[in-house]
Amino acid sequence: MQVTVNKVLDAKGLACPMPIVKTKKEIDTLEPGQVMEIQATDKGSTADIKAWASSTGHQYLGTVEDGDVLKHYLRKASAEEEKAETTHPDVTNLDELSKKLEGNEKITVLDVRESAEFAFGHIPGAVHIPLGELEQRFEELDKNAEIHVVCRSGSRSDLAAQKLAEKGFTNVKNVVPGMKDWTGSTEKTH
Repeated sequence: MQVTVNKVLDAKGLACPMPIVKTKKEIDTLEPGQVMEIQATDKGSTADIKAWASSTGHQYLGTVEDGDVLKHYLRKASAEEEKAETTHPDVTNLDELSKKLEGNEKITVLDVRESAEFAFGHIPGAVHIPLGELEQRFEELDKNAEIHVVCRSGSRSDLAAQKLAEKGFTNVKNVVPGMKDWTGSTEKTH
């Protein structure tokens, strides 16, 4: 497959949220209609970039695997196509989540990290649906439940919380900063 690329962004070796952070910064250097190739090794970057592009109007063209490197292709939106980037308005922190869990409140913890990340440590009882699978698995969640969405840093969980809200989930909270700073108990499934 031959793709004409106007800019190549090296995000190899970077963990979430850095590939998407660098992508957001570099997309501004392109003219509308130009294409950027983002090279990443973070398996979660595919879902991140796809969801971010959808929420901002930029066109996700696809991803090609080249050994361990994922090459993501994005076409910059024109002014008419571009949408203002939004964030999920209902945010909570790790302390609040911990208090709810310790108080045995009836909440659902939804972990949207990749399977390997989840396997090496997650909140006990968390529901695992990677961000890239969320569109196909909404029905596994109770629309009336209080859902706290976690990822590694709060970036993927923000995109997931927005998707849930779009699907009619009314009590969704994005947990920030995410599992990288979680000090509570964890389970492993590897």
